[in-house]
Amino acid sequence: MGVSTSETEKGVAVVTVDFPPVNALPVRGWYDLADAIRVTGGDPDVRCVVLTAAGRGFNAGVDIKEMQRDDDHGALIGANRGCFEAFAAVYECDVPVVAAVQGFCLGGGIGLAGNADAIVASEDAVFGLPELDRGALGAATHLARLVPQHLMRALYYTSRTATAEELHRHGSVWKVVPRAELRSAALELAREIAAKDGYLLRLAKAAINGIDPVDVRRNYRFEQGFTFEANLSGVADRVRATFGTDKDRGEEGQS
Repeated sequence: MGVSTSETEKGVAVVTVDFPPVNALPVRGWYDLADAIRVTGGDPDVRCVVLTAAGRGFNAGVDIKEMQRDDDHGALIGANRGCFEAFAAVYECDVPVVAAVQGFCLGGGIGLAGNADAIVASEDAVFGLPELDRGALGAATHLARLVPQHLMRALYYTSRTATAEELHRHGSVWKVVPRAELRSAALELAREIAAKDGYLLRLAKAAINGIDPVDVRRNYRFEQGFTFEANLSGVADRVRATFGTDKDRGEEGQS
């Protein structure tokens, strides 16, 4: 359990996240992921990183139960800072990052996939931000990198998800494959990228980030300010208290 790194073939490294049962990461997990991405991307022998996850889904965001156990805002602050570091590590990785997404990609998963350079997804993959149902805000910056603006807003306000095939039609998912073929498809793309000159790839990554019309670090940090306001106002605790209850599962109406 945790974050592990392996080099499956020349020039390609795989960073795997494994936090059963749903890959909802605790505070420490986000920092470990950030460290793994930065160290791996900084290896001169690595030309492409594949970010993948074990188990049912790619990522279910932060560990809300960890927050519920916390009497003060320590877990919230830690999760916000940890997510910020992990998302930034993917975006700023010295070499291209290919996200291999299966099952659910929710909350923090959107931050990771949205900051990756390319996404390969399984046919059962779904992408969304259930933040308003979890007493949180954030990652609209990254969802906007995956879908058009008006769709991003509708998905955000409703907490609905979009399928891998829908994102493929929007051009943000490179390829959609059966789940059994996900790893091989992601490695195939990574292998093609890694065949390029390593020094030139690093220059290309820096150049592309430099012309990005959106400052993802600044924008996400701006969003996080509203997350803190939601918590200080008490509304976040009230909404989060329904997590895992019948009301959260939609068996009762909203209050």
